[in-house]
Amino acid sequence: MPAARDSLLDAAYTALARRAWSAVRMVDVAAVAGVSRQTLYNEFGSKEGLARALVRREADAYLAGVERALAGHTDARDRLVATAEWTASAARSNALVRAMLTGCWSERLPAPTLSAVPSSSAVPAQRRADGPLPSPVDFVALVRDRAVAALHAAPADTAEVARSCELVVRLALSCVAAPPGDGGVTDLVKTALAPSHRLGI
Repeated sequence: MPAARDSLLDAAYTALARRAWSAVRMVDVAAVAGVSRQTLYNEFGSKEGLARALVRREADAYLAGVERALAGHTDARDRLVATAEWTASAARSNALVRAMLTGCWSERLPAPTLSAVPSSSAVPAQRRADGPLPSPVDFVALVRDRAVAALHAAPADTAEVARSCELVVRLALSCVAAPPGDGGVTDLVKTALAPSHRLGI
């Protein structure tokens, strides 16, 4: 029931934008999505299951944005700048993404455990959501590794390119905590990558 699942996740996300997760009621989420409360429970199992699925969806959407940023340019430096800009922008505009990337979960947000939870769900998407969720360290590694793969570094340069890619991700995350002034993320990333011209970045 993918359409109902998406509608329920959309309804939960909208509810979360209006009030703290502790005040979000399952019956209200189901009503906004236009399905029965039983359908919601069949899909997610519990409010915790809904929270895990919502976090998983936002994590997947963030990583899909990383892939688009990397694919949207041919120049390696532009790819990394676009990735940093996307990271900072996504974290500023989406409280769940910000919490996932920084590990700073406010009391307004659901804060599911990052480790896997026992799942008896018959819904494949829920079994995936019940698996381990990425930590901030995991996100840094996931984005770094995607960037390294997109840059097609020569084997001899892979370690240096990986360090540069990780630096870019960490710079973007620092901009979430302390927004930069004029020039923003772009200038910071270009400045940080300047010494790496020998690698073709």
